[in-house]
Amino acid sequence: MKDFSAQYRLYSDAFERMLGEFCANMRFRPAVLADGMRYSLLAGGKRIRPVLFFATLDAFGMPYETERGLALALECIHTYSLIHDDLPEMDNDDLRRGKPSNHKKFGTGNALLAGDALLSLAFDLALAECGRDEAHLQAARALSFAAGAEGMVSGQSADLFYEGKEAGEEELAFVVERKTARLIAAPVEMAALLAGRDRTCARTYGNALGALFQITDDLLDVKGDEGRLGKTPGKDSAEQKLTYIKVYGREGAERLADEKAAEAERALAGFGEKTQFLRKLVAAVRGRER
Repeated sequence: MKDFSAQYRLYSDAFERMLGEFCANMRFRPAVLADGMRYSLLAGGKRIRPVLFFATLDAFGMPYETERGLALALECIHTYSLIHDDLPEMDNDDLRRGKPSNHKKFGTGNALLAGDALLSLAFDLALAECGRDEAHLQAARALSFAAGAEGMVSGQSADLFYEGKEAGEEELAFVVERKTARLIAAPVEMAALLAGRDRTCARTYGNALGALFQITDDLLDVKGDEGRLGKTPGKDSAEQKLTYIKVYGREGAERLADEKAAEAERALAGFGEKTQFLRKLVAAVRGRER
């Protein structure tokens, strides 16, 4: 196997080609709508969800190049969530991936509509895949579940609800599982469904990786710098967000991150032999600096 960075680039470059072609053919009117959608879709980022989708398909011996529609749907949903997350009514962030947030570039109303359009577009893309076979229908349903009222939207709502309130481990676990972990677990579970593999191990790996991602995000909020993060550090504390730092303290959050990393690695025992990249991805998330 190639080294981890080269393999990650292989998956992310394959996705960037798909996304670039997709955005080049975007013809929505008025032009400001398409411009806003493209602006955030093409703003860069780690592309961890499509990379996870492709890497898990690869681990299961499935061709990932043919799964353009579901990969794009994943990124459309993630991008819409970032646009809405940055709005003044949500996290009120001026920066995203080192650039002005969508609402700073296009205005709050246009940003809201660009996010709405990306969410609808995601389901256009996913529905177009459902006619291929039952596995693609199930994969699309897994994505819908992870994105909606049982998943990310529920977690975002809870995140806002607990802002400035007394809350502890149970409430934090609910927020993180719904807001972050389910949409990171979704591409792993979707790949398992397409490959006819056990989705339980896939879900366990994805949920643990998602929790790990959020813990490291919370840690970076207190120890990162704006240049590396591409967003404003220190906001969680200033806005009294419910975070791992608030509940466990910095040292406790570091220990919990190690536990989640170990949990994700144990889950890979159910994937078979081709898990080197997915293992290294856990280590990369644990050690990330942005």
